[in-house]
Amino acid sequence: MLSSELADLAGVTVRTLRHYHQIGLLAEPPRTSGDYRQYDVGHLVRVLRIARLTALGVPLSTLPEVLDDPSAAEELLDQLDRQAAAEIERLTARRASIGVLRRAGAPPDLPPELSAWHAEPGPDVPEDMARFEHEQLILIAHLLGEEGVTGLAALLDVPESTREAAAALTSRFYALDDDTPDDEIEALIEGWVEQIRPLVTTMEGMSSLDPLGAALLDQLGARSLRPVQHRAVRALQQHLEQDRPDAHDARGRRDVR
Repeated sequence: MLSSELADLAGVTVRTLRHYHQIGLLAEPPRTSGDYRQYDVGHLVRVLRIARLTALGVPLSTLPEVLDDPSAAEELLDQLDRQAAAEIERLTARRASIGVLRRAGAPPDLPPELSAWHAEPGPDVPEDMARFEHEQLILIAHLLGEEGVTGLAALLDVPESTREAAAALTSRFYALDDDTPDDEIEALIEGWVEQIRPLVTTMEGMSSLDPLGAALLDQLGARSLRPVQHRAVRALQQHLEQDRPDAHDARGRRDVR
């Protein structure tokens, strides 16, 4: 039979047959006087075996030893079973993540752990602020890593009263502009500090942002926020840094010197 006939019978393409020849999976058949490859049923059986094994997930690079050594089959099946089990586990986890995001109405580019915290923004949230908060969460999630995101999600799982207080402070932050009096800005920062300080204490020992991560978040704020809002965020960070135990220790060491 010719290449096209073998390909039709085996359910592959002529290009696939040529590739099998090139990598040594399929021996070259004799040629006719017209220089056409002339295959027989042995070639067909070989191609059918190759197709079956590749359908099971066997890589082409492993096929020669499997095709030519029947004793390798049991070990191969064990390996394929482990790979299939791992793939099922990954797909099951992926479906679970999709389900969490759909139920929360959260964007698909966020980790599922943060979906409850950042669902669809309300109508009163300015578009630029919604975009900033979304991008900020994406960046924080990447910088903290999987373990850090899990810890952050646990900290954000707060009572409804705390969420309402946070929402009130956030609304005041949204409204900051160049005309906002300094005392109002300072009052907002103090309110933030009082609300966030217990979380900072709880986070001791958890994954935290390194200086590069903090710098990247600062760059995001400088790019996305109004100048007065960016200054307020920086002031909040400075207050929280001063509250850290290691910051007190560092100041104490400097005082001793």
